Amino acid sequence: MYLPHSYEAALLFMIGSMLCWGSWANAMKLCPGYRFQLFYWDYLVGLLVGVILLGLSLGSVGSVGTPFLADLLHAPHDAIAYAVASGVVFNVANLLLVAAIEVAGMAVAFPVGIGLALVIGALSSYLLAPQGNPLLLFGGIVLVVIAIVCDSLAYREREREIERRKGNARGIVLSLLAGTLMGMFYPLVSKAMTGPAAPGPYATAFFFVVGTILCALPLNYFFMRKPIDGGAPVTMGGFTGAPATWHLAGILGGTIWVCGGTLNFVASRLHFVGPAVSYSIGQGATMVSALWGVFVWREFRSPSSRVLFLLVVMFLAFLAGLTAIVIAPIF
Repeated sequence: MYLPHSYEAALLFMIGSMLCWGSWANAMKLCPGYRFQLFYWDYLVGLLVGVILLGLSLGSVGSVGTPFLADLLHAPHDAIAYAVASGVVFNVANLLLVAAIEVAGMAVAFPVGIGLALVIGALSSYLLAPQGNPLLLFGGIVLVVIAIVCDSLAYREREREIERRKGNARGIVLSLLAGTLMGMFYPLVSKAMTGPAAPGPYATAFFFVVGTILCALPLNYFFMRKPIDGGAPVTMGGFTGAPATWHLAGILGGTIWVCGGTLNFVASRLHFVGPAVSYSIGQGATMVSALWGVFVWREFRSPSSRVLFLLVVMFLAFLAGLTAIVIAPIF
């Protein structure tokens, strides 16, 4: 399998992860009126397609470690269990996040949900594998927290300027729940890749996707019957009757996410990076998604001077925090 041999190459993997994790949700915007529960079935197909393609390509070349297919066959049972469990936790968090995006928009759901996940995931990952300068790493995390607060204040200010909708508080709650769970899945991924006989990141990503799908089959069906976004119940008729372009968009969204996830798992496996740094840089996706939400999808239309100020501070804080995290392994 292919593993980067330098921090510069690993950084490219982590930046690629950040861009993928911050951009996949745009696929939902390409399907106006397509309920997130239906979108999620296509998203799951994309996860499986993407992880297999990466495993058969990058996971099967190079002279380091075990090739992808052999790695799948010889993975220890405990490592498989940890990877599958991480997929289960991620799936619950991701369903909540997708619902939050539908209710509150990308510019709110991502900074609040993924920002919180960054804090929880980075802290827990660092406790498992303390790599990187702690002052720079946690200083960067503090700046990310400041950015989250600024985004939340901007959201509240925006709601004072427009008619308040019933789902606003629901979107914040869903984002917070999603972020809490999203921060818990990554330590399980790290645990799955720990030990001399542990599978590599490409095989771990595959087992992670298996766990995600196994959890999603009953849970997403339940959310179709009992929607958490406040909408009406959903039937499979909406799925079979959706345009082909919507199905392709969902598959694309899943493929983009799992490409980012696998690249992140690969970087976290490197001894000169570690899971805390890799996860933290990947979760710079918050800034990427907020940029999409603000400048492309116009989720903050005609912002007041106060809202604009808060958004500017949010982006600057994210950039400063991300920079500190990036240089943490160097110093």
